[in-house]
Amino acid sequence: MDLRQTVSRGNTGISRINLSASTKIKNVQEPTPKCLDLVKILNLLEDPLTTNLTERHLFVLRKLLKRNKSGFHLRELADIAKIINICGEKVIERPKYAPFLCEILKISRIPFLKGKASDDLIYAQDAINFLSCLGRLMKIPNPDIQEGVVETVQSFFSLEASKDQPEDIQTISPFYRLQLVERSDLPKLLVESIDALQNQSFIKLQLLETLQLLCSFSDLNCRSMLDAGAAGTVCLHMNSADPPGRFLSCCSEILWILLDSSGREDAVAQLCSLDCVVSLKEAFSSVLALTSQGFDLQLRNYLLVFTTLIAENPNCPLIESLFAKQLLGYITLPELEISSAQKLTHSKEDLKMKKLLLNLLILLSRNVAAAQLFREELVMVSLLRFVAPPKKQPSLPQSAILSQQEELQLQALETLASIAPVMLQDYMGCQGNTHLLLLLDWCCDARDRRKLQMQRCIRVLRAVTSLGEQSVNQDLSDQGAIHQLLGIIIQLEDVCDEGDAVTIEMMSNIQLILSALCETDLHRKELFGSEGVEMVVHFLKKGSENFYHGLGHNKLLISTIDCVWSCIVGCCITENQFLWKDGAGLLLDLLRSSPRCMHGIILSILLDLFNNPDTRPLILDWRDADGRSAPSVLLQLWRDQEEELGVLRDENGGIADPEKPLLTRFQDKISNLSFSANAPSAAVLETMENLRGKIYLLLSRLGFQDLPGLSVEDHVTLGIVMRYLDFKVCEVWNEIRSELSLDDVKPVTSDEKALHSISMTLMGKAQSVKEEQIRILEEQKQQEIKEEIRIYAEMKSHRTQEDLAAKSWENYVARTSNYNILKEEKARRKKHLKSKLKPKEAPGDRPPKNFITHIMAMKTTGEPGPSGVEVSLARTVI
Repeated sequence: MDLRQTVSRGNTGISRINLSASTKIKNVQEPTPKCLDLVKILNLLEDPLTTNLTERHLFVLRKLLKRNKSGFHLRELADIAKIINICGEKVIERPKYAPFLCEILKISRIPFLKGKASDDLIYAQDAINFLSCLGRLMKIPNPDIQEGVVETVQSFFSLEASKDQPEDIQTISPFYRLQLVERSDLPKLLVESIDALQNQSFIKLQLLETLQLLCSFSDLNCRSMLDAGAAGTVCLHMNSADPPGRFLSCCSEILWILLDSSGREDAVAQLCSLDCVVSLKEAFSSVLALTSQGFDLQLRNYLLVFTTLIAENPNCPLIESLFAKQLLGYITLPELEISSAQKLTHSKEDLKMKKLLLNLLILLSRNVAAAQLFREELVMVSLLRFVAPPKKQPSLPQSAILSQQEELQLQALETLASIAPVMLQDYMGCQGNTHLLLLLDWCCDARDRRKLQMQRCIRVLRAVTSLGEQSVNQDLSDQGAIHQLLGIIIQLEDVCDEGDAVTIEMMSNIQLILSALCETDLHRKELFGSEGVEMVVHFLKKGSENFYHGLGHNKLLISTIDCVWSCIVGCCITENQFLWKDGAGLLLDLLRSSPRCMHGIILSILLDLFNNPDTRPLILDWRDADGRSAPSVLLQLWRDQEEELGVLRDENGGIADPEKPLLTRFQDKISNLSFSANAPSAAVLETMENLRGKIYLLLSRLGFQDLPGLSVEDHVTLGIVMRYLDFKVCEVWNEIRSELSLDDVKPVTSDEKALHSISMTLMGKAQSVKEEQIRILEEQKQQEIKEEIRIYAEMKSHRTQEDLAAKSWENYVARTSNYNILKEEKARRKKHLKSKLKPKEAPGDRPPKNFITHIMAMKTTGEPGPSGVEVSLARTVI
């Protein structure tokens, strides 16, 4: 807004005043003796013997004014403030003091003088009190004094006063004086004096203009004015008729600044009174009669902004004051015969007014009483008329009008998304679904140019379908909305990229709409059909890589999972198609890679899919990228969950304490607390807040025996999972026993025996599981020892083979490089050949042979150590 101010509200470059520091400095330094003239004047004014010497008083005061015609010194402000207070009390009965006060105010327009550079810091508090003293003069019913105060404060925002000062006199900065005003009570006192100027329009207008300057300078002034109820007071005086329009303009400027400051909540609260709302209503009506100039149109829109802000307060009496009914008339009945000055055109200001009125409907819809008013004023009919697609393309000269119509259409759709859920009966009576589906068809013809219309139209459909009203959902289904929405989402996917947040939001909302339509109706799930299954599988294949990238990718993934649960699970046709396209495997892939917040819903969907007999073999055959099976992934998820819950386990993942096989950290902390009988215990609550129950049910569906791809660690965890239900039942009974003890309730003998037996049963089962885990670990250890022995045997055999091969190579090299060795080898071979030709030969006479030994087979006998391994060998002659 054009504040028409000479000083900006921004940083002035002057350091803020530190009052505490100035007080310390003033206390440390030696006190400055008061001027003798001021002491005499104070004694003369206060002494009971001279208090009635008016002429003498005025003579002395005129001398004071003459001496300080160049301005007041900072060190004298405290005494001058006392003199002003005394004269202010006397002027009511003795008007002769009024000229002195007026002259004091004129001199106060001059920046204060200082003798030292540090005076502005030492006497800061005195200056603040002096300015507050000037503000209290507004309570004196003297027009000259009141006008003088206003003009003095206005002069603070002008730099002209400081230009006339001699160069040898030091004065404070005008900005420093404005900072003194911030810390004084002057803004508050000026606000409180508005009501005293009812019959003085000129001074009151000047005062309002002064307040405008003050609040535009800083937020501290706004805060001080709001403490005095400035917003409500200014609003009540905005309809003053003389001079016409200026009061309304000035008050609107002040309200705008106050609502834009840090005290916006207080300003709105002050404007929510019935008197202020009626004043706004009268101001709006008067402005409508003056809408002949651009500024009047802008002022009208400012009033609508104020109305919109106070409408956010649910206790605002807009409906009770009939102001809301008046405003609705400009939305719902544009064809109403009104005066030419009030007719809305296609100007920018009129477009803003229409958009503000539509936005006001959203805020009013939060009020329960507004529904009846909307129904009486035919709001739903008007909104649906706004969102209707144009029947024909306008000519080129009307392109600007088309742009405005599209803006209003977007705003109307945004409004309809808030109003349709609270006026569902009117929405259906006006065939709202039909209008929106036709609008979607119109948007699909030129999607790039009408993407925003499509986005808001889908938002409206999501808002009405999320209520679960069967009549609405059935009407959409009967009109072919499922097939139409599937076609739209496929088209959107073809043109979407990772950075298109609008398209991603639309696809996510379409999936949520489909989920709401198909969740409770088997026939609609059949209509979802293969086309819908193909769409869901396509989005599941994208995985969760972009989950934390923002732009709505996380919502799209969640809506896809919800679409699987609501549109596919429960219908044999869609389930079979989903499983045939490896849907179960895609869910397991997502379970393996998705964030922890997604695991619960994925496990729930897998549990529901187990009602289909084809699900179990598909899940057992599944392997992830690392070759892990589904049971192994589930058991790893179990271990991660227990680590997060703080369950006590040993270093191998086994049961560490048989008395607490499942106890979490949270349960252990509240074990000494007693709860009411109707409140669920910690053991029961724990099953609803983590995934262990769902993992147990999934593994029980798969069967605990002969699960593929399990490691020793998995087998150790599987022993706990198998007994999860038994442990949980015993845990609940132990909680009952503990609470009875905390409440000093002693069970009867039979109940005590039963509780003790249950506790011992828990320990027995936990101990048996622990022993089984120890046995599994021991077998694993023995298996590792056997594997180590086998590896060592293989290593020894390989080493022997390498030595023999090396020796053979050395012999070969020796024969080829030494002729004598070659002759010896030849003779040896001839002798060996002759021995073979003999018919019989004693065993002891056979020449020795060299062999290479190979391991053919290995068998274990169960005995510990190397004696428990039998090795079958084969030899080859070298």
